[in-house]
Amino acid sequence: MVLVRKRYRLPRVGELVIGTVKKVFDYGAYMDLDEYNNKEAYLPWSEVSSKWVKDIRDFVREGQKVVVKVIRIDRKREHIDVSMKRVNSTEQRRKLLEFKRAQRAEKLLEIVASKIGRTLDDAYKEVGWKLEDHYGEIFLGFEEAAYLGEAALKEAGVPDEWIRPLMEEIRKHIKIKKVKIHGIITAWTTAPDGVERIRKVLTEPLNKVEIPADTNVRIYTIGSQRYRIEVTST
Repeated sequence: MVLVRKRYRLPRVGELVIGTVKKVFDYGAYMDLDEYNNKEAYLPWSEVSSKWVKDIRDFVREGQKVVVKVIRIDRKREHIDVSMKRVNSTEQRRKLLEFKRAQRAEKLLEIVASKIGRTLDDAYKEVGWKLEDHYGEIFLGFEEAAYLGEAALKEAGVPDEWIRPLMEEIRKHIKIKKVKIHGIITAWTTAPDGVERIRKVLTEPLNKVEIPADTNVRIYTIGSQRYRIEVTST
Protein backbone atom coordinates (compact mmCIF):
# COMPACT_ATOMS: atom_id res chain seq x y z
CA MET A 1 0.00 0.00 0.00
CA VAL A 2 1.16 3.51 -0.84
CA LEU A 3 1.62 5.59 2.29
CA VAL A 4 0.98 9.26 1.82
CA ARG A 5 3.32 11.84 3.23
CA LYS A 6 2.59 15.34 4.40
CA ARG A 7 4.85 18.32 4.07
CA TYR A 8 5.28 18.89 7.80
CA ARG A 9 6.29 16.52 10.57
CA LEU A 10 3.24 17.10 12.77
CA PRO A 11 -0.40 17.87 11.91
CA ARG A 12 -2.26 21.03 12.92
CA VAL A 13 -5.02 21.26 15.53
CA GLY A 14 -8.33 20.94 13.69
CA GLU A 15 -6.83 18.96 10.81
CA LEU A 16 -8.51 15.79 9.58
CA VAL A 17 -6.11 12.85 9.41
CA ILE A 18 -6.20 9.13 8.61
CA GLY A 19 -5.24 6.79 11.43
CA THR A 20 -4.68 3.03 11.63
CA VAL A 21 -5.75 1.72 15.04
CA LYS A 22 -3.02 -0.40 16.65
CA LYS A 23 -4.06 -0.85 20.30
CA VAL A 24 -7.50 -0.63 21.92
CA PHE A 25 -7.99 -0.28 25.69
CA ASP A 26 -11.06 0.34 27.84
CA TYR A 27 -10.06 3.99 28.25
CA GLY A 28 -9.06 4.78 24.66
CA ALA A 29 -7.09 3.69 21.62
CA TYR A 30 -3.70 4.35 20.07
CA MET A 31 -3.24 4.71 16.34
CA ASP A 32 -0.57 5.49 13.76
CA LEU A 33 -1.16 8.50 11.53
CA ASP A 34 -0.71 7.25 7.97
CA GLU A 35 0.18 10.64 6.50
CA TYR A 36 2.69 11.59 9.19
CA ASN A 37 5.22 8.76 9.01
CA ASN A 38 3.11 6.63 11.39
CA LYS A 39 3.35 9.18 14.19
CA GLU A 40 1.39 7.88 17.19
CA ALA A 41 -1.88 9.55 18.25
CA TYR A 42 -4.24 8.88 21.14
CA LEU A 43 -8.03 8.63 20.88
CA PRO A 44 -9.58 9.17 24.34
CA TRP A 45 -12.66 7.16 25.30
CA SER A 46 -14.65 10.41 25.59
CA GLU A 47 -13.85 11.33 21.96
CA VAL A 48 -14.92 8.05 20.37
CA SER A 49 -18.60 8.80 19.78
CA SER A 50 -21.34 11.27 20.67
CA LYS A 51 -23.43 8.19 21.62
CA TRP A 52 -23.05 6.34 24.90
CA VAL A 53 -19.95 4.16 24.69
CA LYS A 54 -20.39 1.03 26.77
CA ASP A 55 -17.61 -0.87 25.03
CA ILE A 56 -15.08 1.09 22.97
CA ARG A 57 -14.52 -2.03 20.84
CA ASP A 58 -18.00 -1.59 19.40
CA PHE A 59 -16.63 1.54 17.66
CA VAL A 60 -12.96 0.87 16.94
CA ARG A 61 -10.90 -2.27 16.40
CA GLU A 62 -7.24 -2.98 15.85
CA GLY A 63 -6.18 -2.62 12.23
CA GLN A 64 -9.12 -0.35 11.37
CA LYS A 65 -8.52 2.84 9.37
CA VAL A 66 -10.43 5.83 10.72
CA VAL A 67 -10.81 9.51 9.93
CA VAL A 68 -10.15 11.60 13.04
CA LYS A 69 -9.73 15.26 13.92
CA VAL A 70 -6.65 16.53 15.77
CA ILE A 71 -7.82 18.21 18.98
CA ARG A 72 -4.59 18.69 20.98
CA ILE A 73 -0.86 18.65 20.28
CA ASP A 74 2.04 18.86 22.70
CA ARG A 75 4.70 19.78 20.13
CA LYS A 76 7.52 19.54 22.65
CA ARG A 77 6.69 15.95 23.59
CA GLU A 78 5.01 15.24 20.23
CA HIS A 79 1.86 13.92 21.90
CA ILE A 80 -1.22 14.07 19.68
CA ASP A 81 -4.85 13.64 20.79
CA VAL A 82 -7.56 13.00 18.22
CA SER A 83 -11.35 12.72 18.07
CA MET A 84 -13.71 10.52 16.08
CA LYS A 85 -16.94 12.06 17.31
CA ARG A 86 -16.05 15.52 15.97
CA VAL A 87 -15.86 14.23 12.38
CA ASN A 88 -19.16 14.27 10.49
CA SER A 89 -20.03 11.96 7.59
CA THR A 90 -19.39 14.63 4.93
CA GLU A 91 -15.93 15.37 6.33
CA GLN A 92 -15.19 11.65 6.49
CA ARG A 93 -16.09 11.07 2.83
CA ARG A 94 -14.14 14.12 1.70
CA LYS A 95 -11.04 13.11 3.66
CA LEU A 96 -11.10 9.53 2.34
CA LEU A 97 -11.36 10.85 -1.22
CA GLU A 98 -8.50 13.29 -0.59
CA PHE A 99 -6.41 10.43 0.83
CA LYS A 100 -7.03 8.21 -2.22
CA ARG A 101 -6.08 11.06 -4.56
CA ALA A 102 -2.92 11.68 -2.53
CA GLN A 103 -2.05 7.97 -2.79
CA ARG A 104 -2.42 8.12 -6.58
CA ALA A 105 -0.29 11.26 -6.71
CA GLU A 106 2.47 9.68 -4.63
CA LYS A 107 2.50 6.54 -6.76
CA LEU A 108 2.88 8.63 -9.90
CA LEU A 109 5.71 10.64 -8.33
CA GLU A 110 7.42 7.40 -7.31
CA ILE A 111 7.20 5.97 -10.84
CA VAL A 112 8.64 9.09 -12.45
CA ALA A 113 11.41 9.48 -9.87
CA SER A 114 12.48 5.88 -10.51
CA LYS A 115 12.51 6.45 -14.29
CA ILE A 116 14.91 9.38 -14.07
CA GLY A 117 17.09 8.01 -11.28
CA ARG A 118 15.83 10.28 -8.52
CA THR A 119 14.36 9.62 -5.07
CA LEU A 120 10.79 10.07 -3.88
CA ASP A 121 12.07 12.83 -1.58
CA ASP A 122 13.41 14.61 -4.67
CA ALA A 123 10.03 14.18 -6.38
CA TYR A 124 8.16 15.81 -3.52
CA LYS A 125 10.66 18.65 -3.17
CA GLU A 126 10.95 19.48 -6.87
CA VAL A 127 7.46 18.56 -8.08
CA GLY A 128 4.93 17.65 -5.40
CA TRP A 129 5.18 20.63 -3.10
CA LYS A 130 5.36 23.03 -6.05
CA LEU A 131 2.08 21.63 -7.41
CA GLU A 132 0.52 21.76 -3.95
CA ASP A 133 1.53 25.41 -3.54
CA HIS A 134 0.17 26.34 -6.96
CA TYR A 135 -2.97 24.20 -7.23
CA GLY A 136 -3.75 23.37 -3.59
CA GLU A 137 -3.34 19.62 -4.16
CA ILE A 138 -0.72 17.53 -5.97
CA PHE A 139 -3.21 15.36 -7.83
CA LEU A 140 -5.17 18.41 -8.97
CA GLY A 141 -1.94 19.66 -10.52
CA PHE A 142 -1.66 16.38 -12.43
CA GLU A 143 -5.28 16.71 -13.59
CA GLU A 144 -4.55 20.22 -14.84
CA ALA A 145 -1.57 18.83 -16.75
CA ALA A 146 -3.76 16.10 -18.26
CA TYR A 147 -6.11 18.83 -19.47
CA LEU A 148 -3.72 21.67 -20.38
CA GLY A 149 -0.48 19.82 -21.07
CA GLU A 150 3.06 20.79 -20.06
CA ALA A 151 2.06 24.41 -19.47
CA ALA A 152 0.30 23.43 -16.23
CA LEU A 153 3.52 21.95 -14.84
CA LYS A 154 5.72 24.81 -16.03
CA GLU A 155 3.35 27.36 -14.51
CA ALA A 156 3.81 25.70 -11.11
CA GLY A 157 7.60 25.88 -11.44
CA VAL A 158 8.30 22.18 -12.10
CA PRO A 159 11.89 21.78 -13.44
CA ASP A 160 12.26 20.80 -17.12
CA GLU A 161 13.95 17.52 -16.18
CA TRP A 162 10.68 16.22 -14.75
CA ILE A 163 8.17 17.50 -17.28
CA ARG A 164 8.42 14.99 -20.14
CA PRO A 165 8.45 11.84 -17.95
CA LEU A 166 5.64 13.29 -15.85
CA MET A 167 3.50 13.94 -18.91
CA GLU A 168 4.11 10.38 -20.14
CA GLU A 169 2.77 8.92 -16.89
CA ILE A 170 -0.04 11.47 -16.55
CA ARG A 171 -1.34 10.56 -20.01
CA LYS A 172 -1.23 6.87 -19.07
CA HIS A 173 -2.92 7.11 -15.69
CA ILE A 174 -5.17 10.19 -15.65
CA LYS A 175 -8.16 10.48 -17.95
CA ILE A 176 -10.27 13.63 -17.96
CA LYS A 177 -13.93 12.67 -18.08
CA LYS A 178 -16.25 14.37 -20.54
CA VAL A 179 -19.32 16.13 -19.16
CA LYS A 180 -22.55 16.52 -21.11
CA ILE A 181 -25.29 19.02 -20.30
CA HIS A 182 -28.43 19.70 -22.28
CA GLY A 183 -31.52 21.86 -22.37
CA ILE A 184 -34.79 22.08 -24.27
CA ILE A 185 -35.92 25.26 -26.02
CA THR A 186 -39.39 25.90 -27.39
CA ALA A 187 -39.45 28.35 -30.31
CA TRP A 188 -41.91 29.21 -33.07
CA THR A 189 -42.80 31.97 -35.51
CA THR A 190 -45.52 32.60 -38.08
CA ALA A 191 -43.11 34.28 -40.51
CA PRO A 192 -42.83 32.66 -43.97
CA ASP A 193 -39.10 32.06 -43.41
CA GLY A 194 -39.68 30.79 -39.87
CA VAL A 195 -37.25 27.85 -40.02
CA GLU A 196 -34.37 30.09 -41.08
CA ARG A 197 -35.20 32.69 -38.43
CA ILE A 198 -35.26 30.12 -35.64
CA ARG A 199 -31.99 28.61 -36.86
CA LYS A 200 -30.41 32.06 -36.78
CA VAL A 201 -31.69 32.81 -33.27
CA LEU A 202 -30.29 29.55 -31.93
CA THR A 203 -26.90 29.59 -33.66
CA GLU A 204 -25.92 33.28 -33.81
CA PRO A 205 -24.91 33.50 -30.12
CA LEU A 206 -22.43 30.65 -30.68
CA ASN A 207 -20.62 32.71 -33.30
CA LYS A 208 -20.07 35.52 -30.80
CA VAL A 209 -18.27 33.51 -28.13
CA GLU A 210 -15.03 31.53 -28.16
CA ILE A 211 -15.80 27.83 -27.80
CA PRO A 212 -12.87 25.71 -26.52
CA ALA A 213 -11.48 23.12 -28.92
CA ASP A 214 -12.55 20.26 -26.65
CA THR A 215 -16.16 21.50 -26.47
CA ASN A 216 -18.87 20.35 -28.85
CA VAL A 217 -22.28 22.03 -29.22
CA ARG A 218 -25.20 20.37 -31.01
CA ILE A 219 -28.63 21.84 -31.71
CA TYR A 220 -31.35 19.71 -33.25
CA THR A 221 -35.12 19.43 -33.38
CA ILE A 222 -36.94 16.88 -31.23
CA GLY A 223 -40.44 17.67 -32.39
CA SER A 224 -42.74 20.50 -33.37
CA GLN A 225 -41.42 23.81 -32.01
CA ARG A 226 -38.99 22.01 -29.65
CA TYR A 227 -35.18 22.03 -29.94
CA ARG A 228 -32.52 20.29 -27.88
CA ILE A 229 -29.13 21.90 -27.14
CA GLU A 230 -26.30 19.58 -26.05
CA VAL A 231 -22.90 20.74 -24.82
CA THR A 232 -20.14 18.17 -24.32
CA SER A 233 -16.82 19.18 -22.79
CA THR A 234 -14.00 18.05 -20.50
